[in-house]
Amino acid sequence: MADDDLKTTELNGLHHALGAKMVPFAGYEMPVQYKLGVMQEHLHTRSAAGLFDVSHMGQVILRGEAVAAALETLVPVDVAGIGAGRQRYGFFTNRDGGIEDDLMIANRGDHLFVVVNAARKGPDLERMRAHLEPRGVTVELVEGRSLLALQGPQAEAVLAGLAPEVAEMAFMDVATVTLNGAECWVSRSGYTGEDGFEISVPDAAAEALAKTLLEDARVEAIGLGARDSLRLEAGLCLYGHDIDDRTTPVEAGLTRAIQKVRRIEGDRAGGFPGEEVILGQMSGGAPRRRVGLKPEGRAPMREGTVLYDSAEGGVEIDRVTSGGFGPTSGGPVAMGYVPTAKAEPGTRLYGAVRGKRMPVEVVKLPFVPAGFKR
Repeated sequence: MADDDLKTTELNGLHHALGAKMVPFAGYEMPVQYKLGVMQEHLHTRSAAGLFDVSHMGQVILRGEAVAAALETLVPVDVAGIGAGRQRYGFFTNRDGGIEDDLMIANRGDHLFVVVNAARKGPDLERMRAHLEPRGVTVELVEGRSLLALQGPQAEAVLAGLAPEVAEMAFMDVATVTLNGAECWVSRSGYTGEDGFEISVPDAAAEALAKTLLEDARVEAIGLGARDSLRLEAGLCLYGHDIDDRTTPVEAGLTRAIQKVRRIEGDRAGGFPGEEVILGQMSGGAPRRRVGLKPEGRAPMREGTVLYDSAEGGVEIDRVTSGGFGPTSGGPVAMGYVPTAKAEPGTRLYGAVRGKRMPVEVVKLPFVPAGFKR
């Protein structure tokens, strides 16, 4: 895609003013890093608070009397059990049990608010309209609102300076909050492994809110580079890399998002695409598993690195799906898939790096413990 064809977010001018390095991402021109650089942006988010522009993601409102039941035909999540003012992580699945996208589902009282990945907005909207509208659900892509993420151990203190009530929110709570004079839809969530908030704000108020937050000495602007290393250390999947339409939730280690009521013998068991494959793997096991990988030495094992079961010869067993240097971990970290028989922590494997097979150990995820406020 030519640069002229890239979409921009409401904060594009601010990114340029802050000296951001801009790159194409999911059809948008987005900041990959600012003057601090990826390493320092990562460490600042871990120690204080980082502000991310995630306005490229899709914000969708679903309305209808039977909206929860209708959405449950597309996701293996207990949507009906999401209380007002709460949200859950979930994913769309296909008939083969693969993941079509991962998403957040919030119950905002008279409607559901769904946030989907930027690269999947089009297909997700088509899927929801085709399957939900015949069931009496209206599907509205939200226009005119930006999405910010304030992440890090100081995020609560910073945001509470504008709206003290956010300090009472727990992980996965959602609320309507006035910030800087604008009505914002706030959730206590994020994708860095740190405590924090995601803030849907009217476009007209987005730049002013971002500037107000950045005026706080505890807050720095953070780009996509640090966002990626943060979520990797947190053991969180990136769609199109660690999960895709050929990866099942069981293989990906995401069965925590399939509540008991949707499992075998649950009151609303199945009823979602790929139920036979997914529920079958939950009871009988999956052929492969997503695992943490800790390379020996300092050389990162990037996405696509081929994994082998021995230093020479042997069998090619799978690939790294995400990898890089973990600034908080102090060394290279990676995730990938291995046969279930080789998924036990402590298993020694070998990754092909620049023509040589380098040792790598299977480890538990996450690399950095989560800092969510429960």
